[in-house]
Amino acid sequence: MLEKYFKLKENNTTVRTELLAGVTTFMTMAYILAVNPDILGATGMDKGAVFTATVISSVVATLVMALWAKLPFALAPGMGLNAFFAYTVVLGMGHSWQFALTAVFLEGLIFILLTAGNIREMIVNSIPLNLKHAISVGIGLFIAFMGLKNAGIVVSNEATFLALGDIASIGENPGPAIALATLLLTGALLAMKVRGALLIGIAAGALLGIPAGLTHLPGTTNWAPPSLSPIFLKFEFSQIFTLDMLLVVFTFLFVDMFDTVGTLVGVSSKANMLDEKGRVPRVKQAFFADAIGTTLGSALGTSTVTTYVESASGVNEGGRTGLTALTVALLFFAALFLSPLFLMIPGVATAPALVIVGAMMMTPVKNIAMEDFTESIPAFLTMIMMPMSFSISEGIMFGVVSYVLLKLFTGRVKEVTVTTWVLAALFLLKFML
Repeated sequence: MLEKYFKLKENNTTVRTELLAGVTTFMTMAYILAVNPDILGATGMDKGAVFTATVISSVVATLVMALWAKLPFALAPGMGLNAFFAYTVVLGMGHSWQFALTAVFLEGLIFILLTAGNIREMIVNSIPLNLKHAISVGIGLFIAFMGLKNAGIVVSNEATFLALGDIASIGENPGPAIALATLLLTGALLAMKVRGALLIGIAAGALLGIPAGLTHLPGTTNWAPPSLSPIFLKFEFSQIFTLDMLLVVFTFLFVDMFDTVGTLVGVSSKANMLDEKGRVPRVKQAFFADAIGTTLGSALGTSTVTTYVESASGVNEGGRTGLTALTVALLFFAALFLSPLFLMIPGVATAPALVIVGAMMMTPVKNIAMEDFTESIPAFLTMIMMPMSFSISEGIMFGVVSYVLLKLFTGRVKEVTVTTWVLAALFLLKFML
């Protein structure tokens, strides 16, 4: 049955290989079950409910990828996108988390329409390539900065704006030291190609936090999934026609679109899965997976769902079909009944994972055309303004607007697409208002 449905022989793989690949992918991305509740919990959302929403949305989206697209990619609420949700939209712009969930819901609906009309691929092709690379790098810097801040390694300072935290007073403030030790351990495990290095690192940080009083062991024998009721269908539709909603929805769309496209193309290329024209097989169905996951996830109470680059770990193990993704979905479902283990994990244990994921997202910087200043300056502004302004959307704004203006001033306006002109106009309108 599995052989016939997933065409294993045709894809030069076996059931055993696909199962192993699925386990590997899950181990490399399961950190999201600890990190996502921690990040979204900063907005006041119930962490237990966010955990359940994270699991269910991941299961559904990955099942769509497995059974419809039949590709070996897993999905879950995206890193960077959850940071934008919590730290920019809610804590930075001052909106409620209900407003942010509404934006994610609208994004999901738009993605479904764009995917059905084959418009998603057209939009992706019209955006400057160097800015696509820069956005990934900028989000990586932003995530790493948040990890360092959450661990107390970097703190605010009136004189210098930022300063090194108190990492020496282990007795009084053990958090930064635990985070640094966990960071080094995780880095070493990654260098040695140990499967599940991020998850092992988080577990080690949680264990170190027990004697320090930072990790609170489960005081319950109730392992039932936490209720979704505190965050289920909590939308704020009264704000859907505001400029802030337009810009937030656009940013979610923009970042998720390029995150998914980059992962699909990059991992497919590495696995020699691209067709003769360099296209990802069944890409439309793959796009529907994250569109459906995002729409459902917002209703359940979590941020944008996207395809995970950690899927590359399973592909490296030989995963080539949807059976790999099906294995990941089943493992996510099993995790639903282990919520106390994930929810007890403190921020100092998850912070190193944020730093390392940020480092992983730096890879596209090598693809930026640094010798062309009309390309490299907008790319640099995109990257640097995300952590410096504490906002992903502001970084994108600086990048897009500077790109259009530099092309205009240097007589290279023909290189700017109509879509990019529209995006720049929207950003300028936001800036003036």
